Parts: sequence; C-alpha cells; structure tokens
Amino acid sequence: MSAARVVVVGAGVAGAATAFGLARRGVAVELVDAGLTGRATDAGAGIIQPWTVSRDGAFYELYSAGAAFYPSFVAALAEHGAPDVGYRRVGSLVVSADPGALDEVESRLLSRAPDAPEMGAVQRLGRGEALTRFPLLDPTNHGIWIEGGGRVDGRLLRAGLLAAIEKLGGVVHTGGAGLEATDSGIRLLLDGTPLAADAIVVAAGAWTNSVLAPLGFSVPVEAQKGQIMHLHVEADTSGWPVVHRVSSSHYLLAFDGGRIVAGATREFGSGFDTRVTAFGTQEVLQNALSVAPGLANAAVIETRVGLRPLTLEHDQLPTVTRLDAGDAVPLWVNAGFGAGGLTMGPVVGDRLAEEIVGAL
Repeated sequence: MSAARVVVVGAGVAGAATAFGLARRGVAVELVDAGLTGRATDAGAGIIQPWTVSRDGAFYELYSAGAAFYPSFVAALAEHGAPDVGYRRVGSLVVSADPGALDEVESRLLSRAPDAPEMGAVQRLGRGEALTRFPLLDPTNHGIWIEGGGRVDGRLLRAGLLAAIEKLGGVVHTGGAGLEATDSGIRLLLDGTPLAADAIVVAAGAWTNSVLAPLGFSVPVEAQKGQIMHLHVEADTSGWPVVHRVSSSHYLLAFDGGRIVAGATREFGSGFDTRVTAFGTQEVLQNALSVAPGLANAAVIETRVGLRPLTLEHDQLPTVTRLDAGDAVPLWVNAGFGAGGLTMGPVVGDRLAEEIVGAL
C-alpha cells in the first residue's frame, strides 16, 4: 500500500479531509490546489449542528454522522500536529418570538435524540431566557437549547489538515491542475507538467466541473454565492452558542475574542462572482439585527464571500463516486456539499479514503 500514490485536486475541506484520510492509512498523497478566490471552506461559518434540519433519510443520516465524527477526527488531527482547529461544543439555540413556532423543531429533536447521543440535552427556554446564553438577543425570543451544538473555524481546520498531511509525508502543491485523456488513460498535469498518480480524486468544490471538462465528464454541482459578515463586540464570547432563528437560513455564532459571525446569503445562479455587494450586506445585517438588536454597535471587521459547491440533485446529497474513466488511473469525485461541507466533509473524506485504499 505504501507504494500507491494518490493525487487529490482541491484543498478545501472535502479534498483535504480525503487526503488526510489517505495519508493516515499509509498512502503517498499529493494535494494540488489552485488557490482560487472564493473557496467555500475559507468563508464558511463552521456550524456543527445537524439535528434541526428538516430533511430526513440519507441526507440527515450523513449530516448527523458528520457531527458524530468530529471528536475522533479532531483528536486524530491533534495526534498528527494540528491541536487547534477552532472546534468547540458551545451549544446552540433555536429562537422565535412565537413559542408555538418552536414546537415542530422540539418534536424533531426529541425524536432524533435516542440515535444521536452527541446531541446532548434539549431544553425549552421561556421568553428572555436565551439572553443568559447569548446576551445580544432580542429579549422577546423564546428558545430551544441544544447542548451538543458546536462550531469549527474553517480556515484553521484547513490549515491543520494540510499540516497533518505534510507531517505524514504528503506533499501539498499550489498550482493549476489539469486532466487530459491519453491513449494509456488519464494524465494529470500540474501547471502543464505531468504529475504521476495511481489514482486521482477531484474535490475542487464549485470548480469541479472545470477540472473534469477536458475528459467530457460533469457532475450536478454549481456555484452558490454566500456573503458572511464578521463583527466585533467588547465581550467574552468564547462560550457563546450558535443561534438560528426558526424557519430561516440566517444564523449567528461566536468565536473567541469578541468575534461574531452573521450569515448568510444564498445566491442561486451567482456563477463565480466573489464581490461583496450592497444587497448582500443589507440582507445579512437586517437579519442579524432583527434577531440580535444588541449587535447595533458592533464593529464590522470584514465580509467573506464563499462559493458553495451546491448540488443540483433533489436529495441534496454530495456527489461522491468513481467515474467510469478506464482502469489505468481510477478517478473519483468528491463534491457538492453546499452549505454542509464543514460538517459532512470530514466524515465523507475519511470514508472515501477507506474506499480508495480498498480499490488500489
């Protein structure tokens, strides 16, 4: 197995987690990334709380498995030289001014709790009680407290994965990856120079189809723009929870040092536009201030823009599959996580690594 060499194209969470999974199974790994602006991992909020999602079936099972995998995943990273990726179980809140609007969420959580012990305790909070956990919230809100909710810093996670891969003997390249079909099979090029591989994984996020196009392949993934604002408040925010408003895709979460993250837009048909726009800024701020008016005097640090690799499949599952590209150099794809990449990416990458090892 040590002689096998796998090249992974894309160093966001999906690609880096796959490469880490391969490296710690003894595979020689090379990771290639073009460093394009708009990588979803770098902008993602990092919420690890899948249990309130309304979708059932395979999507929920994968989402929940992602959260369950995190403690062992973070421990493995620490073992290989990446002790801090910003992961912490800080709890999460679902809030609404209408207590009745929380009933369905509470029922869903309680029905899932027996199969998801990592969810922890679920507690109903009366009007104003959520303020004790996130002091900037509208005091008229009722809430549901979910003990096991967590968050991770996407940039720290990616950096930790790359460091661990290199510590395990892997190689990380910055440059453009290209694929071409030859008489003897697929060939991978790094900035035009051939790079030897016994297998290839394309995990290039929103750019996956651009990488696959020379081979005539495509997968049901397109870019979806998300604008996410980072604010600063003068408070100890290290233990503040994730906040969701019921029936909304917008959220708040806190990191150490007074940093509050407010997001996010979901801009369908955005293409590869990475501009911060007036409309996106208005949408994020309007939603943030409506749920947490105490943010009115927060300082604006930055707005990050990420291009989520949005799956176009009805089941919303990512595309994780081996393509029929001949047997000389097997080719896998790992893409299409949408807004769930930081939750699902690590467990899917590890599972794919195991599959690849079994196939080589």
